[in-house]
Formats: sequence, C-alpha cells, structure tokens
Amino acid sequence: MTQALLVMDLQNGIVARVPDQADALLTTLERVIDAARTHGVRVIFVRVAFRPGAPEVSARNQSFAALTSTSAMDEMGAATQIHPRLSPREDEVLVTKRRVSAFAGSDLDVVLRSWGVDHLVLAGVATSGVVLSTTRQAADLDFRLSVIADACADADPEVHRVLMGKVFPRQATVLTSAEWIATL
Repeated sequence: MTQALLVMDLQNGIVARVPDQADALLTTLERVIDAARTHGVRVIFVRVAFRPGAPEVSARNQSFAALTSTSAMDEMGAATQIHPRLSPREDEVLVTKRRVSAFAGSDLDVVLRSWGVDHLVLAGVATSGVVLSTTRQAADLDFRLSVIADACADADPEVHRVLMGKVFPRQATVLTSAEWIATL
C-alpha cells in the first residue's frame, strides 16, 4: 500500500477564513507533514487558483463566479500561495485545481497513478468544501481513504463535527493526527 498525504487549500486566503482555528490547525499540520516526510509518505500540496481574469470560472458557477471580477484567487497572488508555515519542499508536488475537489481541473490523478498511490490521507480547509468533495471523488476512484480530523477545519464547527462523525466514516477512516502518526 502506497500512501500520499494531501494538504489541501492550506493557502493564505483560505487559512484566513478560519482565524480562530488557524494556529492550532497549522501546528497540527506541521507535525503531520513532518511525520509523513520522516516515514517516506509523499506529501502533495493542493491549492485552488485561477489564471488572471479567471477564464476557468463560468458565470453559472455560484461558488466561484464572484471571483471573475477580482484577482483575489489569481494563481500568482498572495492568497493562493501555500501558508508559509507549511511551505512545500522543492521535491514535493504542488497541484493547482480549478474547482472544489482536489481532482477537478487538476493533474492530481495522473500524479497519483504514476506513483502507484492507492491510499490518500486527507487534511485541509474547509471540511465542507475540499475535504468533502475530494473524499467523495476519491472514493468513486477506488482510493483507500483516511481523513485526519484535527488536520481539517471548517468555519462551521457543527458541520465539521457531523462530517467527521457521520458522513466521512462511510467512505474513509477518520482518525486524529496522533493516531495516524502512530500507524507510520
């Protein structure tokens, strides 16, 4: 079994959306990423970003349509860069996606298949966004899945709790960072 840790949407503009959780989340992710690197688990960073002018965003897309008139999520802008506490190493892949799921509009599946990865370990912001969408799509693609509960965050703690306790366990193993690190 070959695992990969997906660190999803831990970029400046999205971490800023969970300010009361950011420090604890980043501290947990530092430990998780360090453990993955130490034990030879591939670390893949995933971010959402668009080309200048957001030509990838349809006016029909309710989630992203407001971004077409701004440069807030421009792929070169500060908001789309991985948070400096979690900076990818030179040999680690940075995947840029164009939708909510880590697979949508990205080359993630190609990278995972080329490495023979069959088990994804998910961490990210937001639990109700990228984590949920990626869990659903990865399950449909027959990946084995783990979700690290304390390495995910959502602006709505109740939504996070329900997803971790009732929804994700149907398709993934939900565990804490300490539990996952102990399996390495």
